[in-house]
Amino acid sequence: MTQVKLSGLTKRFDEKSEPAVDRLDIEIESGKLTALLGPSGCGKTTTMKMIAGLLRPTDGDILFDGSSIVGIAPEDRGAVMVFQNYLLFPYMSVADNIGFGLKMRGVSRSEIRTRVRDMLDLVQMPGFEERRPKQLSGGQQQRIALARALIVQPNVLLLDEPLSNLDAHLRDEMRELISGIQTELGITTVFVTHDQEEAVVLADKIALLFEGRLQQFDVPDAFYETPGTVDIAKFFGGTNFIPGRCEDGRITTAIGRFRAPHTAVDRGEAVLSIRPEAVELGGGGGNSVRGRIRSHVYVGRYARFRVMIGEVEIEVITDPGQVKKLSDGDEVSVRFDPDKIWILGPAADGKDGRADSDSARQPAG
Repeated sequence: MTQVKLSGLTKRFDEKSEPAVDRLDIEIESGKLTALLGPSGCGKTTTMKMIAGLLRPTDGDILFDGSSIVGIAPEDRGAVMVFQNYLLFPYMSVADNIGFGLKMRGVSRSEIRTRVRDMLDLVQMPGFEERRPKQLSGGQQQRIALARALIVQPNVLLLDEPLSNLDAHLRDEMRELISGIQTELGITTVFVTHDQEEAVVLADKIALLFEGRLQQFDVPDAFYETPGTVDIAKFFGGTNFIPGRCEDGRITTAIGRFRAPHTAVDRGEAVLSIRPEAVELGGGGGNSVRGRIRSHVYVGRYARFRVMIGEVEIEVITDPGQVKKLSDGDEVSVRFDPDKIWILGPAADGKDGRADSDSARQPAG
């Protein structure tokens, strides 16, 4: 198992351009699975290629167990990368594809055969030795690419968008497979994804990047419950944002004054954030205000309500049984669970006096 540390890691593709990766500092624990998450063009794949040795950093360092590997050739780093498009050799059998790395290392044919069989068992594809890549589904090709990387027993496994080319039902299978293999082998794993759900389900920790800069490096639930900024909360979606002013553990907004024990901003302009599933309809007690149901949608496992509180619209996700009790136009009590409120600094765009997101906004028309 190997600890990976990125220290001030920077990559510019030319002197005049903005850095693709800008002074990235991350410590990846040995044996853990870490996601590099962010929108397209944020620098996550560039970061992975620098770890793999396919790109050389402009500045900064990459350390494995405290030792710099920047000057070490890719094949000698002990890091193996599984590419998004698999890159299997089409003219080789599955067995030859998986065993290729061992063959290049001079391992005997008998040992290669044994280890190929072990890898096929590991990725749940026994008996596929003689098939060609064109005879495999996308999910099967992904498993073979994973087996080819693992057979050389790398210290660090790098996965570039491992699920992006798969259908929805195959993604679930591959998630379970990757998670199971990573747990069984205890290998330090870094994977790139733009999919929040994928990162949350698979990763022990997530490094969120915007425009080449690290925004937050944390456990998955922190991005939902305690995001660092409004932009981070927006990226994970489904959060109500209501501007206000925070003082003495309470925040005063256009729709009321609320107790917020997790207050991060002691005084001044702030934004109340709360996820739709943490807002209660029909309850009473503290932190409650009156609202009117504007619309609702029954989704099966839950119901989604749009509720007007004064001039502000918020989203509420609740028990589907509520659709039998509440109708559009009904007045209802709306309670903000104080343990689920998170206070953020003011939004960068400074749109004071109104909700600032897709899920808490001024009504259209």
